[in-house]
Amino acid sequence: MKQQIIIATGLEELKVVESAGAYNENKAAVLMCELRMTLQSLMMAIAMVLVFLGPHPSMAAPPSEPDDEGFDLENYDLNSEMDWDNLDINIYGDSYDYDDLDQEIEVGSVAPEAPPPANQFTSEHYEEELTLPTLPPAPVNLDFNGPGLFGPDTGLDMPTCLLCVCIGGSVYCDDMGLDQIPPLPKDTTHLYGRFNKIRHVKNTDFINLNKLQSIDLTGNQISAMDEDVFRSLPQLKELLLADNNLQVMPELPVTLKHIDLRNNRLISRGVHPEGFVDMSHLEFLYLSNNNLDYIPTPLPLGLRVLHLQNNNIQSLHEDTFCNRHDRNFIRRNLEDIRLDGNPLDINLFAQAYSCLPRLPVGSH
Repeated sequence: MKQQIIIATGLEELKVVESAGAYNENKAAVLMCELRMTLQSLMMAIAMVLVFLGPHPSMAAPPSEPDDEGFDLENYDLNSEMDWDNLDINIYGDSYDYDDLDQEIEVGSVAPEAPPPANQFTSEHYEEELTLPTLPPAPVNLDFNGPGLFGPDTGLDMPTCLLCVCIGGSVYCDDMGLDQIPPLPKDTTHLYGRFNKIRHVKNTDFINLNKLQSIDLTGNQISAMDEDVFRSLPQLKELLLADNNLQVMPELPVTLKHIDLRNNRLISRGVHPEGFVDMSHLEFLYLSNNNLDYIPTPLPLGLRVLHLQNNNIQSLHEDTFCNRHDRNFIRRNLEDIRLDGNPLDINLFAQAYSCLPRLPVGSH
């Protein structure tokens, strides 16, 4: 037995439609009558409460013109029955055609893309830009002999570094592929030109650099230097020329404190006789890994370190470190002497180091 129940609240009636026999229809009619009487009693009770209490200002609805067309309260009959079967639902609002919802949405029906603005580049423009031919960079002209920016007079009054990095008075030209020393500012104090391809150092490279105190050209290919290349440097204290191809040592300024000529091809004939004697400030002399046959003497009294290992030194004499005319002479500063790697037995020349505070390191 199938039943369909429709319930309406408020001031409306409840109607039950049954598809069963007559007994069920009579039972539904009795229930409908009882429900109608209950609703009428409830409405009367609510009306009496409202009359007794009266309208409250905070609960009252804002004043507005009555809509007589929408609701006919005077002719409204509470006892009338609503014909639910013939109810027109269109009177309560706009009608909608729900058949439109069955339409299929086609993919790709969105609006077409707008063309790009005239000033916006497309992928075709980028392809054209990428395929444009590129010109090779112009070579840097380092003609120091000719006129122009890098001419011979540039170092006389050069305001800034053009090829190297300048920090204060220090100029850094390390590992730049240079085959010549570039022009330097007049106030340069330290030059670092390591690991380049410099072969020849000329006497014009340091002209008018009166403040230059340190030159480091380690790791180049220097095989020749002008004899007076350092003569115009009154404040030079450090000269570092290790790992080059020098056979002859040029004239050195007496102001030097640190000389490093390791790993060259120096021969004894290429060292000036008594070339170090007047260097009263010289403390560090590194001449290891060369082709020297003897120790260049006389040595300055202030010398502290002398490295001559891996040369061809075969003999020593009494005046090499000491003074044979002064038996009380003591060379107190010279504490680090390296003679190892030479064809020399230091035990055979005990008189040569009687004035030393420490014995040299060498073969025994």
